[in-house]
Amino acid sequence: MGRSVIIDGSIVYTDSSEILSNPGFEALLREYIDVLKERNSPLLRTLEAFRIGEDYDIRHIVEYLHLLTLRNIREITTIINYVNPEDLAKFVESFYSFWRNKHRFMMKRESYTLDSARKTSIVFTAAMVAEEFKNLVRNLYRTIMKNIISDNTNIIRQLPSGAQVTFLVDTFECTQEKLRHFDNVPVIWGAIFDPPVIFYTKSNKRKGTLPVVENRVLDRIKLPNKERDWYLVPILAAELLIYIYVHKEFLSHAAGLGNLFQFAELIDMKSKQVSGVLIFGLQPELIPDYKPEWKNGVIFKEENTYIGVIPALDENDYFGYMKKTILTLHNLIRVDQGKLPIHGSMARIVLKNGKSAVAMFVGDSGAGKSETLDALNRLEEVAYVDVIIDDMGSLDIVNGRVVAYGTETGAFVRLDDLPPGYAYYTMDRSIFMNPDKINARVIVPFNNYKEVITPTPIDFFFYANNYTETDNDEDRIVFFDDVEKALEVFSAGRRMSKGTTSEEGMTESYFANPFGAVQRKEAHHKIAQVFMKKMFETGVKVGEIRTMLGVEGYEKEGTYLAAKRLYKIIEQM
Repeated sequence: MGRSVIIDGSIVYTDSSEILSNPGFEALLREYIDVLKERNSPLLRTLEAFRIGEDYDIRHIVEYLHLLTLRNIREITTIINYVNPEDLAKFVESFYSFWRNKHRFMMKRESYTLDSARKTSIVFTAAMVAEEFKNLVRNLYRTIMKNIISDNTNIIRQLPSGAQVTFLVDTFECTQEKLRHFDNVPVIWGAIFDPPVIFYTKSNKRKGTLPVVENRVLDRIKLPNKERDWYLVPILAAELLIYIYVHKEFLSHAAGLGNLFQFAELIDMKSKQVSGVLIFGLQPELIPDYKPEWKNGVIFKEENTYIGVIPALDENDYFGYMKKTILTLHNLIRVDQGKLPIHGSMARIVLKNGKSAVAMFVGDSGAGKSETLDALNRLEEVAYVDVIIDDMGSLDIVNGRVVAYGTETGAFVRLDDLPPGYAYYTMDRSIFMNPDKINARVIVPFNNYKEVITPTPIDFFFYANNYTETDNDEDRIVFFDDVEKALEVFSAGRRMSKGTTSEEGMTESYFANPFGAVQRKEAHHKIAQVFMKKMFETGVKVGEIRTMLGVEGYEKEGTYLAAKRLYKIIEQM
């Protein structure tokens, strides 16, 4: 059955017998029993009455569970050999946990519509179907348990038991000639989350840099069982249309896209050219001219289109590969356009005294970009921090001024470096990834699409230095007075690794941006020189902010001290 369970949303579940009689239930029970057999679990002794040789009669077990929805176990001992109630209760409890540990998705096929009233009705109906299913699963479990063993507790826990995410899917005729052979892949055009949404993936770190290879591959890539096993998520990274093809086993990452990017509308799919394509979860043997060095992903360039491919390997089962490949596609396109892609965050910082400034922070993962913005937001003197870019954006020149715009409407935040209460504060709208592990992450929406893509003039352009220790408040932020010196620091991209990737210790990454900049280093550097010179000419303050996030003992306090210093500078403007 696999890790992802697909629930048919076209069925309105009204009775627990509909769940028990569903072929998916038998398949789930078979998979669970196979796991118990592999582990030689003592829970198997519960099923001795259903044993046939070396196997078990799955159909008979299902019929027995159905009887337990109607009658007490003591009333059906004459129908089958004795089953120990205590053992059976443990078996059912464990089976229920096995189900809840799956990644559970409901797929409801609905024709896409631009009519807002019709769309609202579709979403309401889908949410109702998902809610009914969740309640039925929960009540099925409780009824069976009540009829197995008496429970006098007055405490009831409403455990998440249904679909974690309900996707609205349709099938569109592809208007992009180069993607015609991907026709009939169901298109995800909407999603309904049932928080808290928590996914446990097989990997929790990202490795390496994606190589860019010029190769004609689109007509050579085949998606096996594309109508059944693959889904298309069309998104907008800034204004760029990118098609994401996801295998069902990696649907948790597709769900993450709902909190991170703007889903493209049908009008976008018809009017825009596809700028990039990502295929996530393709078996290595199906990747054209596959090489072992591509195991963590590869980007092909075919004429004017970039195609990213992430192989279906356990070590790639991490949302960072989904997000960063999309952003690499975006950045490569920006370099081709002569714009400067920036790996960083940007926000409008408004003080209570009315003064404000727009600051951009450049730095690789773990440099302290998001953490500094969060620290600013917690200062008493700050009215609010309007985050416009969380991780990736682009610089452009409009009417003689350097402006920036973002790509994402959400953030993929590392929880380890944020205040303990942050996880609870965002629980009702977030997607949590591996919350019990180092580099635990949360995907949380933070802004609307229109504001993210609106060109915003910048006042400060900082390199986020997480490794330099300083006790002097004046040295927490230093400004450059020379273009070449600034370019030297930004180009070096130094940082102390925080465990967010496979790197350790002091590392360097060109312009702190392994997502397109390093692959197109020569072209990128020429563009960077133009923009840096323009910033100095137009009064944008270019400097270095020392977050100390990588300095032992300052993981929490460092970003607060840096934020406090920046507040003082803005106050004196």
